[in-house]
Amino acid sequence: MSKIEVKNAQGQAVETAELADSVFGIEPNIPVVHQVVVAYEASLRQGTHSTKNRSAVSGGGAKPWRQKGTGRARQGTIRAPQWTGGGTVFGPTPRSHAKRTNRKERKLAMRSVLSGKVADNELILLDGLSFEEPSSKQAAAVLKALGLESTRVTLILDDDDVITYLSFRNLPQVLIFGVSEANTRNLLDNGALVMTTAVAKQLEEVLA
Repeated sequence: MSKIEVKNAQGQAVETAELADSVFGIEPNIPVVHQVVVAYEASLRQGTHSTKNRSAVSGGGAKPWRQKGTGRARQGTIRAPQWTGGGTVFGPTPRSHAKRTNRKERKLAMRSVLSGKVADNELILLDGLSFEEPSSKQAAAVLKALGLESTRVTLILDDDDVITYLSFRNLPQVLIFGVSEANTRNLLDNGALVMTTAVAKQLEEVLA
């Protein structure tokens, strides 16, 4: 079991949490992490790019000039690619960019990222976050107490913790996700990963 210091909202160490080595203490598999991140970002592409080839461009029904005797190169249509306004050769067409990754790879990638964050001391566990009402000022004070006011932070919350979400969402350096939305890309793209011990336990149950 990996032992990690747990802090409160004032940045003070209050206890030590034990996290499963199978999730937070493995040797990171970098190739699998890369493969999963590439697949995730590819799935975000709309794939609606499109161009017209020579058969789709309007006009060009008549031959521009006769085949022989003009001294100019022979031409069959003004919609050919070499003409201004002609069709595009081998241009992009609408398609899906989705790449397939299986469940074991996705879980291994998330475990690798979490273990890397622990090894790099970029995982910060909190005993809890509670706000009586949404307050960006209080949220900024929490980050300052943790020494993260100038760091890109990914905050993982319980899915139903709406008040905390509303408190942090206006802070430009903070990305907020519910625990059910956590994926390799979200966990990786930050300078510090912040979550409560309850969220860490939920991730352990899913990824173990």
